[in-house]
Amino acid sequence: MSKMSTEQERIALNGPTMGTRWSALFFADPGFDPAPIRAALQAAVAEVDAQMSTWNAGSELMRLNAAPVGAWLAVPAHLEAVLRLGLGIGRASNGAFDIGMGDAVTAWGFGPQDAASEGIRAAMAAPRRPAHEVLEVAGCLVRKSAPIALDLNGIAKGYGVDRLAETLRDHGIIDALVGIDGEMRALGLRPDGQAWTIAVEAPDTDRRTPHSVLALENAAVATSGDYRHWVEVKGRRLSHTMAPGRGAPLIASPASVTVVAPTCAEADAWATALMVLGRDQGAALARQRGLHALFIERAGGGLCETGVGRLFKTG
Repeated sequence: MSKMSTEQERIALNGPTMGTRWSALFFADPGFDPAPIRAALQAAVAEVDAQMSTWNAGSELMRLNAAPVGAWLAVPAHLEAVLRLGLGIGRASNGAFDIGMGDAVTAWGFGPQDAASEGIRAAMAAPRRPAHEVLEVAGCLVRKSAPIALDLNGIAKGYGVDRLAETLRDHGIIDALVGIDGEMRALGLRPDGQAWTIAVEAPDTDRRTPHSVLALENAAVATSGDYRHWVEVKGRRLSHTMAPGRGAPLIASPASVTVVAPTCAEADAWATALMVLGRDQGAALARQRGLHALFIERAGGGLCETGVGRLFKTG
């Protein structure tokens, strides 16, 4: 450990965003004033929320949802980047990740309104085409070729983490750990030259406990699971992850899927896609795409896991 690293102070910042909290951890020389960086980080995630929230009727995303079919609409650069990435992962996953599930998310009570039986019936009966077949993005112009309700909850949080990372880099901080509600991105290394350690959460509905630990350098991790947000129908818990072809929550899925990728937006979206595909199809696609993924399933009163990629130690 260098002399400089031992003299640095630990700086831990956090604030509210997207109904949860963001965090940033880095080390700086004594006397460092974190206030300007805290303000910049808060502004970065607030911008993401203002552009992509379905809880804010005035967001840029909701303006796009309200735009008439066939009309080109100018959108901000950050929203355009997330739409483009979401559509790309939608194509690559053959529609398993679909940003066009907003009607189903709302109908089942995972948006601003409570679940509504009429909306559920409509969402399940609606003819569906994946967003990558319906939405066209040309620069910062977007248009819909058919009615669609966009929802970015499966990617916007990860993108918010990426914006935290970019903001720190803009301020000259190249070694840090940032996150929003468990979606994390590691920049560089700790002051002692070691990778950042991040816990993979066990899929436990009653408490937060670690299942395993990852060591990450210049990489991001995100988890999709059935254990934090759900609805109960006839005594059965249904997770917030939607089955694109049904307009309804997944009936059978892994308990959780964790993905490590270069950016948190990619990790976030791929974790959802692999959750939808399930262990067998999801693991096959993860291998094909060169992803690091961990599938955790409940079996016989315990947990079993399938890992793909070097970070999870199996093929």
